[in-house]
Amino acid sequence: MKKVAQLALMVQLPDDETFQSFKSELNVAVVSQLKSYIEQVQEQETPHGFYLFGLSSAGKSHLLHASSTYAAQVGKSSVCLSCAELKQLPVEVLDGLEQIDLICLDDIHLIAGDKQWEQAIFDLYNRVLEQNNYLLISGNESAHQLGIGLPDLVSRLSWGLTEQVKSLDDDEKIVAIQHRATQRGLFLSDEVVKFLINRLSRDMGSLIESLDVLDKASIQEQRKITIPFIKQVLSLKS
Repeated sequence: MKKVAQLALMVQLPDDETFQSFKSELNVAVVSQLKSYIEQVQEQETPHGFYLFGLSSAGKSHLLHASSTYAAQVGKSSVCLSCAELKQLPVEVLDGLEQIDLICLDDIHLIAGDKQWEQAIFDLYNRVLEQNNYLLISGNESAHQLGIGLPDLVSRLSWGLTEQVKSLDDDEKIVAIQHRATQRGLFLSDEVVKFLINRLSRDMGSLIESLDVLDKASIQEQRKITIPFIKQVLSLKS
């Protein structure tokens, strides 16, 4: 368990990525099912796998971070790991994870075609089953469209629960960004948020990264976040 504890300590969840801050009417049922799934972890009839898929801007990473946080709140051990980071490490980093109640693996499509990593995640899945624990995995396509070459892994992903995360529309993005801003003590008008959405990438991850930059700049310069300030900080042309 020492390696597991060390790995868990390396992973810091974003404070503002919770179920409460996931503002999407289109995904209310998905959030509800995730909560129910986590609450029932370790119960005999609960499927051992839950696969979430959707576009990169849909908020899957947010939901996995929220799930890991929620697991801790209901007394379950959990770890949330990104395949983008995992694939830079030896596959042995997965050893021992099966001892954790809920393992969240984000962006499994990033290891598609990598035989060593496909086998390692399949082996982890089998060890998790043996320990009666659970996996929550996300990807950008349905299990059969991921491009994973190991049929047994595709089969494992398809065995349990599967839900598609729907992308936020612009109105939901405005609400979500304003909620994030409020949590940081910032006020963003509808006009300001619409400007960000229209002038930057519409991907929520990119929008949140821009909010981080603006937050730090506003603190340093003691200025409110206005459209002229955004243009200055993000070097946007009129």
